[in-house]
Amino acid sequence: MDYRPLGHTGLSVSHVGWGTVKLGRNAGVKYPSHSEVPDTAEATRIVHAMLDLGITLLDTAPAYGDAQEKLGEALRGRRDDVVLCTKVGESFDGHHSHHDFSADAARQSLEASLRSLRTDSVDVVLIHSDGRDLEIQHQTDLVETLQVLRAQGLTRAIGLSGKTPEGARAAISWADVLMCPYSSADTEHETVIAEAAEAGLGILLKKVLGSGHLPPDAALTYAASESPIASAIDSMVIGSLSPVRMAHNIAVTE
Repeated sequence: MDYRPLGHTGLSVSHVGWGTVKLGRNAGVKYPSHSEVPDTAEATRIVHAMLDLGITLLDTAPAYGDAQEKLGEALRGRRDDVVLCTKVGESFDGHHSHHDFSADAARQSLEASLRSLRTDSVDVVLIHSDGRDLEIQHQTDLVETLQVLRAQGLTRAIGLSGKTPEGARAAISWADVLMCPYSSADTEHETVIAEAAEAGLGILLKKVLGSGHLPPDAALTYAASESPIASAIDSMVIGSLSPVRMAHNIAVTE
């Protein structure tokens, strides 16, 4: 596994990261095939297998059902082995997502995540945008709230998991980390990713496989080595419940 500095955060992350949505949620997702949500015992086995592959970046969120609770159980005694990234702004009621970008909701969300993950702090907290990237940053006090939470030691780094290049560009002025959609079929964020990396931000990619709709090997190869911004990418976050598939993904990218 290749490990890379996450921008200027002082953190190091595996070049292939793991997105944990399938640990806790299979409703309202855009994957081409249905997957069963594993129980706690099976989730623990999967988490440990992913860590044994050398994956250190674990991406989760309150919107991922009970994925955080399962991670908290699986990471007993192994918290220091991973870089934990969670989010604020979106929650999930078992059927639908709900969004609240207020300061109170953000603090309550992070505090609940810490309890679920059984840790005193996480490494990265991102805004889980619903697509209103600019409005969230400019018309709410969420950015200032994240800065306070960082100053209080509840997270080491803050940033945006957004949907628009304009939103990503606006976040460069305050964020430590950006998570952007990027794939061979969607290069809209290419320029702003390069700008953010040049400014010292950590770069995480999402939807590298087009939510499972792209040929995986070709999509991974493009993001890891063929794209113009390959050297700017710190970690590609891939969602899977199969350690065998993830081992193959790592082999392809490295």
